[in-house]
Amino acid sequence: MNITQLTLLETIKGLKENKFSEEELNKAYQQKIAELNPKLNAFLVTAEGSKGIPVAIKDIIITKNIPTTAGSKILEGFIPPFDATVVQKLKEQNIRVVGKTNCDEFAMGSSGENSAYGPTKNPWDLTKVPGGSSSGSAVAVAADLAVFSLGTDTGGSIRQPASLSGVVGLKPSYGRVSRYGVIALASSLDQIGPFTKSVADARQVLEWISGPDGYDPNCTNSEFSIFNFQFSMKDLRIGLPREYFGKGLDEGVEKVIKDAVKKIEELGAEIVEVQLPHTEYAIAAYYIVLPSEVSANLARFDGIRFGSSRKNFGAEVKRRIMLGTYTLSAGYFDDYFMKAAKVRTLIKQDFEKAFEKCDVIVGPASPTVAWNLGEKADDPLAMYFSDAYTIPANLAGIPGLCLPCGFSQGLPVGLQILGKYMDEETILNVGEIYEQATEWHKEKPPLSPAKERNI
Repeated sequence: MNITQLTLLETIKGLKENKFSEEELNKAYQQKIAELNPKLNAFLVTAEGSKGIPVAIKDIIITKNIPTTAGSKILEGFIPPFDATVVQKLKEQNIRVVGKTNCDEFAMGSSGENSAYGPTKNPWDLTKVPGGSSSGSAVAVAADLAVFSLGTDTGGSIRQPASLSGVVGLKPSYGRVSRYGVIALASSLDQIGPFTKSVADARQVLEWISGPDGYDPNCTNSEFSIFNFQFSMKDLRIGLPREYFGKGLDEGVEKVIKDAVKKIEELGAEIVEVQLPHTEYAIAAYYIVLPSEVSANLARFDGIRFGSSRKNFGAEVKRRIMLGTYTLSAGYFDDYFMKAAKVRTLIKQDFEKAFEKCDVIVGPASPTVAWNLGEKADDPLAMYFSDAYTIPANLAGIPGLCLPCGFSQGLPVGLQILGKYMDEETILNVGEIYEQATEWHKEKPPLSPAKERNI
């Protein structure tokens, strides 16, 4: 038995039935990390231990006595004195932090290449990006270096790397999970969520980490509870937004997504067309709202209160700070930030109207499969457009699930399922029914160039 390939639920069952011990489990994962991390650069730091279920945590989430850098040289050497709320909740479930995962600096990026500690590499093809900003967390699960991991999603940073790396990624509704102990990128957009090996695992992790927290005033009192999984696609209406197909979507990815939609229809669901007319303005609005919040949140890293010299900020961080400072400045606030805020409201209203016609909305999580390392490094706009299908959910605060649904050019493609605010249950149910009918999530990367695979 290869215990590093077991899902979370299978791991828990194996431990209860004494098929293996916690010591054996941790040893297996530590050996796997030692073998593969030099190739993948998924972990920035690892923590020794033999007790608990080994889980990876994105390096923007605070961990007591374990270095936390947010992928930046400005925080090099910082060792937090406390745990983020989500980490504390996981520890109460016999979870052990096996290490901190690489990420784009302060979660600013869509490829995993903006880390001050080098790029993370895609285990399906080491010449490709794994997606970002939660690159290391996605790769840790895809390469079986952790039972599951936590990432953050501000504009798609869980769902997009989940798609490019071939794993399950869940962005909960805004306010479902406490953000206390997360180094803030954009406070009105950030949300913590899991990367897992199955949809059922994501459901379990969400139950563990959700719920009220007095340290986060935006965290709701609504806990997520696992219900008995008795669900059918019959009488379910699946919304297909016309704006998510056509120009900008890779032909191979579009075919895989449409095949997945056809499979969902075969399982009994009704497919209905919906409209999200303000989708085309989402990226423009997002890259005004986000940098504006970035300029405020990162002002504390001045070498006096927190961090070292600001010269240690990377290029993308500097770019967004300057853009945000500009859009918030006198004379431009109304022209930029206020207009972006109004567009954000229109996008939220688009989803509300669409959900009057359907129960969930499905489409691609990424317009392409993983691209070559360095391919978009000098073109920030091209990088920004890779989040075109994930950003709207963050602006609206709704939950989103991404799960494997096939391959294009030998690389994974993820299906995105969006739900009504605080209705994670339905998107998880739809995802689990589809997953059980297809089992794409059981495909494992070869850790070698995709051209050597025969899919």
